[in-house]
Amino acid sequence: MNNDPFILGGVTLASRLFIGTGKYGADSLIPAVAEASGAEVITVAMRRVGKQQDTQGIMGHIPARMRLLPNTSGARTAEEAVRLARLARAAGCGDWIKIEVISDTRHLLPDGYETAKATEVLAKEGFTVLPYINPDLYVARACAAAGAAAIMPLGAPIGTNRGLRTKEMVGILIEEMDLPIIVDAGIGRPSQACEAMEMGAAACLVNTAIASSSDPVRMARAFGAAVRAGRDAWLAGPGAEKAQGQGAEASSPLTGFLR
Repeated sequence: MNNDPFILGGVTLASRLFIGTGKYGADSLIPAVAEASGAEVITVAMRRVGKQQDTQGIMGHIPARMRLLPNTSGARTAEEAVRLARLARAAGCGDWIKIEVISDTRHLLPDGYETAKATEVLAKEGFTVLPYINPDLYVARACAAAGAAAIMPLGAPIGTNRGLRTKEMVGILIEEMDLPIIVDAGIGRPSQACEAMEMGAAACLVNTAIASSSDPVRMARAFGAAVRAGRDAWLAGPGAEKAQGQGAEASSPLTGFLR
């Protein structure tokens, strides 16, 4: 029984790992990856969802038990993101939406201003909005004020597997924001997902690191375990570090048994 549920958009989740559907050598791997990871939420780009959701397309490989988190990948403006979100709901993908607004084609960095605009429109329409942003406190606050259900800052540029390059900034969001912080993009190793969770992140979304590995199913299992371990460590409250120069301290007393 899970005594540490994650409640997002009124839904209780047992797993704090979200996974994606992109970059797999074959979409047929997705069910096994989902099972091994333990994830309950899966993101899919609306541009990959066909009008006919049959067994021929990506939707046919997503386990029915999973909650869909459509994303607006490909949107360059708030207006385009809103249109994609509405299409997702009309296509039966539910009312959860990950907002991605990216007009920078080189570094693929999200546009915070347009993201906040789209968040406001969609939150008013009853969507559970998860905006993908740079780890900028002011953008995060704007998205929260616009009605976001969580904030999804990048750990490193999307698809790079470079880890928590933005660790200090993500830490500020965890400290300052009342909303859940879901680290998204750039995580490349299970140890990095564990580190994000140890910092107090509510969840991690991992796609490229799993899909681009030599054994996606085994890697998915490793990420699931890492996220659980990191969460347990945060709940346990890690011991304080001693600053350099303060000297070492024995874990067992050195007095009382020597004469």
